[in-house]
Amino acid sequence: MSGLRVGLVCPYSLAAPGGVQNHVLGLARELRRLGHQPRVLAPGRLGAEADPELRRLVASAGAGVPVRYNGSVARVNFGPRSHARVAAWLARERVDVLHVHEPVTPSVALLALREARAVPVVATFHTATPGSTAMRLAGRALGPMIDRIDLGLAVSSSARSVVRRHLGLDPMIIPNGVRVADFAGPRAEPGRAPRVTLLGRLDEERKGLPVFLRALPRIRAARPDAEIVVAGPGRTKLPGGVRRTGLISDAERSALLRGTDVFVAPNLARESFGLILVEALAAGARVVASDLPAFRAVLAEGGGRAHGATVPPGDHRALADAVVSALDRPPAPPAGRAHARRYDWSEVAPQILQAYRTAIRMRTRGAGIA
Repeated sequence: MSGLRVGLVCPYSLAAPGGVQNHVLGLARELRRLGHQPRVLAPGRLGAEADPELRRLVASAGAGVPVRYNGSVARVNFGPRSHARVAAWLARERVDVLHVHEPVTPSVALLALREARAVPVVATFHTATPGSTAMRLAGRALGPMIDRIDLGLAVSSSARSVVRRHLGLDPMIIPNGVRVADFAGPRAEPGRAPRVTLLGRLDEERKGLPVFLRALPRIRAARPDAEIVVAGPGRTKLPGGVRRTGLISDAERSALLRGTDVFVAPNLARESFGLILVEALAAGARVVASDLPAFRAVLAEGGGRAHGATVPPGDHRALADAVVSALDRPPAPPAGRAHARRYDWSEVAPQILQAYRTAIRMRTRGAGIA
């Protein structure tokens, strides 16, 4: 089986940065490279700087509306008008398999699942919040729609545990993917000041910026030569001497990480994977991250080896000491970049394609078609 028409439905607006959005768009790009025909439906629109070929694969379900979800602000799209757009998109695209992401989020992925009566459905779950209200309510109220999922996927064991607890599904684990080549360029010139970088949505407390800011005086006392860069959207006030980039493009993110010596991820909770950690490793940076289950899993390798340092979440002293220790060590060894290649789309996309083919076979057998 080849040349599949794949419908990818993202619940979150493409006009805002996020791990789920990056996963969906990266998968669409890789499926197209492999000769398949992906089509993407999501709230919002890609920016003018996006790849024109990728833009042609994307249909908008309308503007995203900001709502609080999973300790963050998600831009979603729901309601009768969105429902009509989803139904029209499915009728127009006539996909061989529908791949919905975060299908219990009140957005277009849930609407697509509701309309998916005659097409095999694969669903990827990204959330790793044990007490997720959305998951708990979905398990009670959305049983008939959840039953339309032919094959469930989870991006990590943390996400899988949440799905098993609340929905009664037992999804396969297939991680997020990264285009490692985007981060594999030459490192920054020798002799410059060492750089410590934090990247994320700065106003979301769970991303840990306040912890990093409390650690900063201790880092500066030990390494006054270090350049401190904070990247991402947000209005949180930063101390003097910290370089703030604001929202950056994918190309700018790649360049920033290639010039980073130590990448810091002081996140506090509710992380299901840690895509940015993979990107930092692929760029050749050392990683200092909170000791969260999803982060440990991304950094770990067999035999107890870890490609990065972890510290207790919220412990600014331990964070500062780990950053200073990383700055005092030689440049990151090639093993980190090699580890990141496990998450390259060339490794991840074939696993997802196999899931598509399995879902198609399951639906075909269920319909009694030889």
